[in-house]
Amino acid sequence: MGFFSKIAQGLKKTKENISRKIYEAFKGKDLDDEFYEELEVALLSADIGAYATDELIEELKTEAFKRKLRTSEEAKNVFVELLKDKVTFEVEPYTYPLCILIAGVNGVGKTTAIGKLAYMFTKQGKSVVLAAGDTFRAAAGEQLEEWGERSKVRVIKHEEGADPAAVVFDAINSAKAKKTDVLLIDTAGRLHVKKNLMEELAKINRVVEKNYQEADYRTYIVLDASTGQNAVNQVEVFDEMIDIDGIILTKLDGTSKGGVVVAICAEKEIPVLYVGVGEGKEDLLPFDPDDFVNAIIE
Repeated sequence: MGFFSKIAQGLKKTKENISRKIYEAFKGKDLDDEFYEELEVALLSADIGAYATDELIEELKTEAFKRKLRTSEEAKNVFVELLKDKVTFEVEPYTYPLCILIAGVNGVGKTTAIGKLAYMFTKQGKSVVLAAGDTFRAAAGEQLEEWGERSKVRVIKHEEGADPAAVVFDAINSAKAKKTDVLLIDTAGRLHVKKNLMEELAKINRVVEKNYQEADYRTYIVLDASTGQNAVNQVEVFDEMIDIDGIILTKLDGTSKGGVVVAICAEKEIPVLYVGVGEGKEDLLPFDPDDFVNAIIE
């Protein structure tokens, strides 16, 4: 299955939720107040969120005036351009050594995302080591080791209950000693309202910044696409603690709420970098703004 086919299949439920609503809003109408009201309702019901919806409508009004558009059919192509702009970012290419810290709340699929990233990097010919920084969840280290075996990469772990920052410190030293290309750091799932756990995450972040200054260091948050607008709140809190560089959106294939991609990108100005569209090790895909929009809007 090709790249576009995979993302289109993964967005099938989101497309069913969004496409018809957008189609009906743009179908044979003048660009009057009634049209913009219908479009607002369509966007809000598609989980695009109030902030992004307001921006899109105001930008469409501006472009319609500048380009002297008269009908909704004329405006649809402009709307698609604006939508793509909302989810498009300039992202610096990776340099090596590379270190990626993965954070997020409980149950979003962090460890699985790390395993899939490890597979992706090894397919690119990079050496990879995994840091089992989730020392609290039972069997978290074993789960990461399973992913390590699938991709034939090393895993640095301590006993259950150990200091996660110590695990990360050892993993950094191991990556340096063996001149490893990529260090991926797993962390325990933590509710974003738990201050002590968030401070622990900030400690791990400081350990990396202090001890691996030569690395290209990125911090990613994993979000469950099915949580919809709650994902925006999670980004806000985690960003305050560790300055989030990018987003991995999981379980996109199982939800109709993929419109939250637009909400997050517009409101938080943080790029979605990867999307999970299945259970297989190859089902974590680099996010492509054009493919995303084309897959959800006819």
